[in-house]
Amino acid sequence: MDNLLNIENIPREVRLILNLIKADSSKGFSQYKTSDLDWDLFLRYVMHHRLHPRLHLKCKEEKIQFIPSYIKDQLMHLYRRNTLLMLQLSGEMELVSRLFAKKDIDTIFLKGPVVAQDLYGSISHRTSGDLDFLIPMEKLDEAETILVEQGYEKDDYIETVLNDWKWRHHHVTYYHPLKQMKLEIHWRLHPGPGKETSFHDLWKRKRVSSITQFPVYYLGCEDLFHFLVVHGARHGWSRLRWLDDIQQILKQPLNWELITSLFKQNYQTQMAGQAILLANQLLGVSLSIEMNQFIKRNRPYRLAQEAIFYLEQMVNLHNNPLPKDVAVHHQRHVIHLMSIQQKLGYFLSLMHPFPEDVALLPLPKKMHLLYYPLRPLLWAWRKIRKPVLF
Repeated sequence: MDNLLNIENIPREVRLILNLIKADSSKGFSQYKTSDLDWDLFLRYVMHHRLHPRLHLKCKEEKIQFIPSYIKDQLMHLYRRNTLLMLQLSGEMELVSRLFAKKDIDTIFLKGPVVAQDLYGSISHRTSGDLDFLIPMEKLDEAETILVEQGYEKDDYIETVLNDWKWRHHHVTYYHPLKQMKLEIHWRLHPGPGKETSFHDLWKRKRVSSITQFPVYYLGCEDLFHFLVVHGARHGWSRLRWLDDIQQILKQPLNWELITSLFKQNYQTQMAGQAILLANQLLGVSLSIEMNQFIKRNRPYRLAQEAIFYLEQMVNLHNNPLPKDVAVHHQRHVIHLMSIQQKLGYFLSLMHPFPEDVALLPLPKKMHLLYYPLRPLLWAWRKIRKPVLF
């Protein structure tokens, strides 16, 4: 594909970060001078994109001269702090695996130290703030009992109507006040509605990590690639760490027949195309024959260009309320990412009652089925009562 992404509005500081994490990043550095950049802003972008370990190592390995020494010192400090955190997470990950195994709870870790080791060769070379792991839905109560016994407290409580939590949500968070450790238990890989690979199939293809004495399991290579692509896409690739993960995993030998099957089965080939285009044009990842099949049409290019918006400013999708322009763009982008099948499922899900409907018109549980025919009226009522923000 000859189309090039328009990156003119990406700040120079972010473009420098992109050049630094490229595989051939040593090329073209002479164009950067201290006077051209806001180095404090550069450091803020590095932290925002969670790339301080990568940048510290790059400075150390290639002895880059144009980055001020105080910035290098900050990167080294952040790197050391991250190493300690990743060691703590590794220990907690092994403990959780051991406790859950005793109760026959199959556990697959999705991110964290296992992914850092697998993609970057060391747990200290990637950041992670918590532990995310997937278990079968029917084991959620047992898992919660174990964590509460260990001193964890549920950090968020999901409001649900007619058990929509099972498909509308995908994880619940637990926090340990003494350890200051956060865990996310997933029963789905991503929020619903949407088709997903079954836990049974993920478990069959799982791998065992080499960083702990007790077995810790994580996603198979192709399943990890699939997970990282969909996760990054639905967050707009608003942190470059996620795109760096794609760069790293594309260096590994992958079963592209399985990858193609996973994306097709789950109606997500457009997301794979977006990720591959971004990795190619922003990080210089070479395109293989297998990758080219995902970017034959214009849609992946349009989706990739939409994602550039998230790199033109510091976008944190977890900081609510979002600025109006970000909220509007993200709402549209998420819809654009969906296949026809996913859009149909999404719009049908809007007819399912929401907790806001219960708050607006409380009904006894026996009568909750009435929220289905009442849903359009309750939606209109809320819009009349509450000003539209965007």
